[in-house]
Amino acid sequence: MNESMTLWSLISNASLVVKFVMLVLMAAVFASWVVIVQRHRVLNAAKANYIDFEDRFWSGMDLSQLYREINQQEHVFGVESIFTAGFREFSRLRQQSNADPEAVMEGTQRAMRVATVRETELLDHHLPFLATVASTSPYVGLFGTVWGIMNSFRGLANVHQATLATVAPGIAEALIATAIGLFAAIPAVIFYNQYTTKVDQIVINYETFTEEFANILHRQVHKKNKATNQNAVDKNG
Repeated sequence: MNESMTLWSLISNASLVVKFVMLVLMAAVFASWVVIVQRHRVLNAAKANYIDFEDRFWSGMDLSQLYREINQQEHVFGVESIFTAGFREFSRLRQQSNADPEAVMEGTQRAMRVATVRETELLDHHLPFLATVASTSPYVGLFGTVWGIMNSFRGLANVHQATLATVAPGIAEALIATAIGLFAAIPAVIFYNQYTTKVDQIVINYETFTEEFANILHRQVHKKNKATNQNAVDKNG
């Protein structure tokens, strides 16, 4: 109880600048934890979405049926968005008369690349904020500490005999700012590194799926083109 009251008294007796620094840092702590929890949910949902979609994709289900099922969902995101973007463009280009197979594949891959970039941006959303908190909070706290210590030594000018009891409260007030800065920065660093690693892994999965899906569509479009050419030869013959 005494320690709690002592800590509160140190904060309440701090200068206005130091109090403002503490307030900014506590706001950064709160905001960073909101981002941490929100990103945790988003990244876990993206990972679960990829695993579920991969099971359905490789189950042998017809791609047209899979496309219709996904379009009926209320919320489409992650690898499902990449699949629907690619399959929609592939179907549209292939329906054109005399469609060149290479042009079809180029358009399909372009659509999937755009969708991948869009999904990557959603995964990276707010992560730069964590990086900013991690890198700047210690310096903001240090500023509050330096300011507090400066005021403490300035106050000693009016004291004839300086003792540890005279200096200690002012220094303790100042050091609280640094402690809050570290309290904000340490979790932000840990979770920023963890989340960027997760994002990289998910994006690699997206890119791998894009290549595999493109290979499947490539075989389909060339198979159809070969059948069309064969029918034309048979008619001419």
